[in-house]
Amino acid sequence: MAGPTRAAGQPDHSSDSSSKFTPQIWSGKLIEKLYKATIFGEIANTDYEGEIKSKGDSVVIRTVPSMVVRDYEIGGGLQYDTPTSDSVELQIDRAKYFAFKINNIDKHQSDLNLMDSWSTDGGEQMKIAIDGTILSEAYADADAMNAGATAGVESGDINLGATGAPVEITKDNVLDIVVDMGTVLDEQNVPETGRWLVLPAWLAGMLKKSDLRDASAMGDSTSAVRNGRLGMLDRFTVYTSNNLSRTLDNTKNVTNVMFGHKKALTFASQMTEMDTLKNPNDFGSLIRGLNVFGFEVIDPKAMGHLYAVKG
Repeated sequence: MAGPTRAAGQPDHSSDSSSKFTPQIWSGKLIEKLYKATIFGEIANTDYEGEIKSKGDSVVIRTVPSMVVRDYEIGGGLQYDTPTSDSVELQIDRAKYFAFKINNIDKHQSDLNLMDSWSTDGGEQMKIAIDGTILSEAYADADAMNAGATAGVESGDINLGATGAPVEITKDNVLDIVVDMGTVLDEQNVPETGRWLVLPAWLAGMLKKSDLRDASAMGDSTSAVRNGRLGMLDRFTVYTSNNLSRTLDNTKNVTNVMFGHKKALTFASQMTEMDTLKNPNDFGSLIRGLNVFGFEVIDPKAMGHLYAVKG
């Protein structure tokens, strides 16, 4: 027997599935796939995530103080210091949500379970939203000696670009620029393991046209996965993203490229709300979820900024 007609613009999920839809389970699947899909899940640590209950919460992070090392002389006595640990406050001040409806006709006629496909797409869309927020803002908090035309805390002569004079990248100099970024971190004594580099698509293309030629030369025999991972280069795990910040500088479209170490950036996220409500205007349910998050550059010396334009 034919069912009710469907109003214009209403999707037909009769061959889909919502019959086994469980908000709490779906929430878990969404977060799992969100982290797998994102760049921020790779370049930021979640060491201080803890328990987040709502937008407006904060996490106080104690930094490790630097110990003073002195020369020792027999009989010269010892001098004791009182280390002080500065604190950084991670504000959970961002939030994203989704909301959709399911019709009861669809629920009873559906045979397949769409939870996986929905959570995959939900994670991908949330990724785009959150990645865009982080990648467009965090670069500005890099240490002053890790950016500009005189970068390098020891050398002071590494050109990473400045307003009015971005670094022009070509396939001939792109490898040199990557090495320069590594040198900037070296001079800040940043650990080699855990370094990352996020490139826009055009710059990643330059890299592939350079002497590297292909992904296998970067130690990665497979193509880039959904989180944009390209491979390894000069101790960097290289990612590509269209979410990096861009600015117009003297008619040139300049990209704010980020590089650093995973200890530089911390991130915290949690699905704080996942509700199923009766649809007051139709037979069925309303599904909605709220994801709160925050991020903070807690070690600026471990992050750098390249101001680059296509040459």
